Amino acid sequence: MKLGFVSDSLGGLKFDAVLDEATRLGVSGVEVNTGGWSTAPHFDLAAMKSSAEARRAFGRAFQSRGLELIALNANGNPLHPTQPQQAECLKDTIRIAGELGIKTVCTMSGLPAGSDGDLMPNWVVSSWPPETQEILRYQWHEKLLPFWSEIAVLAKENGVERIALELHGNQCVYNIPSLLKLRAAIGPVIGANLDPSHLFWMGADPLVAAQALGDAIYHVHAKDTLLNAPIQATTSLLENGSLLDIPARSWSYITLGFGHGEEWWRQFCYRLKMAGYDGWLSIEHEDVLLNSIEGLEKSVAVMKQVMPVAVSDYSPQAI
Repeated sequence: MKLGFVSDSLGGLKFDAVLDEATRLGVSGVEVNTGGWSTAPHFDLAAMKSSAEARRAFGRAFQSRGLELIALNANGNPLHPTQPQQAECLKDTIRIAGELGIKTVCTMSGLPAGSDGDLMPNWVVSSWPPETQEILRYQWHEKLLPFWSEIAVLAKENGVERIALELHGNQCVYNIPSLLKLRAAIGPVIGANLDPSHLFWMGADPLVAAQALGDAIYHVHAKDTLLNAPIQATTSLLENGSLLDIPARSWSYITLGFGHGEEWWRQFCYRLKMAGYDGWLSIEHEDVLLNSIEGLEKSVAVMKQVMPVAVSDYSPQAI
């Protein structure tokens, strides 16, 4: 496995400073946000789309430091009913990835409205009242499947082999069954960006999820979640309070090791290996209480302690 981090983890730094921090921290690469819900402070999408020299300079910045460009990440809602620019960001990201020789693009599945004429995305997480099923039928058959069929063709045309969908709330694909359902319909270009932090707050088990996904794991975000039991006991994990008010929330994104200890992260890495995954672990720091550099330092320290690096060489003796 190889260790890196998401560029937005250091969103307050300039691009070169982010790569310098990666070198100082001793990680192997950086995953770069290109748009969507990110302001993409380290990636000029328009310039990268139009200028071959801009793309070359971008690649040289990594190469000169001995770093790898892990993936491009267009993390937004490409099926938003009133924001077509989100889908265009994903499409442009795939085209640029092809120009850069990047095989993996990270994104979200998207969440459309609940019916024609609606202006807001609609996330269905229950089976009652009955109209929820009509919403799901509309979202999947009228919006999600046609869109991802188009994206699969675009990815193939541009040499992108893996679309890693983050299992994220407020998206049509948010858990293992929904990921596998879309993958079965669209094909193996679709896989998972397995981020334990979201599964924690949705009540799933990332260790079991790794086994269930197997070779459908295309990318991994290393991000932790604090489950605040005293608050959870009265509000549940269905939380819509301010992300900045951690004491008042039932769950919050947090620095690695502060929500789940080193032993859990060791188990997670081993479960990934059991599932056949030996790729990138990309730290995504979104802890609002810790300084970003300090939080990233602590997260890197945890992952360096637990992640397997060398190739296995054990075999039973012939006796």
